[in-house]
Amino acid sequence: MDVSQFNIELGEDGKPRFKISDEQLEDLIFRFARDISAQVARDRFDPIIGRDKELNDIMMILVQRERKNVLLLAGAGVGKTALFVGLAQKIQQDKVPNKLKGSRILEMEMSALSAGSRSRSEFEGRFIPLVRGVAERNALRNNAPIILCLDEIHMIMPSCVASGAAGVSDLLKPYLTSGDLYMMGATTRDEYEDYVKADTALDRRFQKIYLDPPNEEECKVILRGLKERFAKHYEITIGDEMCDHVVYLTTKYMRRRNHPDKAILTLDQACARAVMASKTELDRDSVINSMAHETGLIPSALV
Repeated sequence: MDVSQFNIELGEDGKPRFKISDEQLEDLIFRFARDISAQVARDRFDPIIGRDKELNDIMMILVQRERKNVLLLAGAGVGKTALFVGLAQKIQQDKVPNKLKGSRILEMEMSALSAGSRSRSEFEGRFIPLVRGVAERNALRNNAPIILCLDEIHMIMPSCVASGAAGVSDLLKPYLTSGDLYMMGATTRDEYEDYVKADTALDRRFQKIYLDPPNEEECKVILRGLKERFAKHYEITIGDEMCDHVVYLTTKYMRRRNHPDKAILTLDQACARAVMASKTELDRDSVINSMAHETGLIPSALV
């Protein structure tokens, strides 16, 4: 067993003695992170559809010996953070390489870490023990890794002066360099160019995965795969043709927003309108009225 990275000593019972105890780490996770794995185990998320290639790329990076850190780059609404959930679902389904089986996916909540902290030292007093506690356990190598996720990762860069977490990237570099931290970050391509890319020392520690918005046909497959969840929630019937119509209208009239987010949100609102009108099936009028509400167009223009 490799215990040299943090000079971790073994107790008389043969178990490692971490600087951050199990109780301390779990308290930090409860206060400052979201346990995606635990939420997936409770079936809190919809299935992630149509991203098998990207998830395979993520797993390939995470099982590497070094530089096992992923940076997801895409526009808003394409589904960057959904891949955090998608990986947790793959782990839950036991559809991952052996090195990732049993892994725990945690999303760090930077707003919670900074909330109420009166000084930089107080903020770092929360952040560093959380990161170190995770890295210590990953350093043993024979444990299922804990994978930290960070949305809007550009906010930790020193140049992002409007962020309360600006400069945190410098605290992460030693752990990323040693290979004791498995990390998934997400941001837009523009914010990557403006903030992350400028720091070559951090940038080279991440392998990039670029996400393209699903095309119209792929988005239809996604909505058809989700429709049973919506039907169960709203207790109505949803036909494939209504899913296709939502995709058609959002593609044509909501060009400034990305699939699949715009199609999923429009389907959700259309189902709510159908229920409010005491309908038992999602109909074309509910879809059109939802689109009119979102776009500001009159319903007759969408028929």
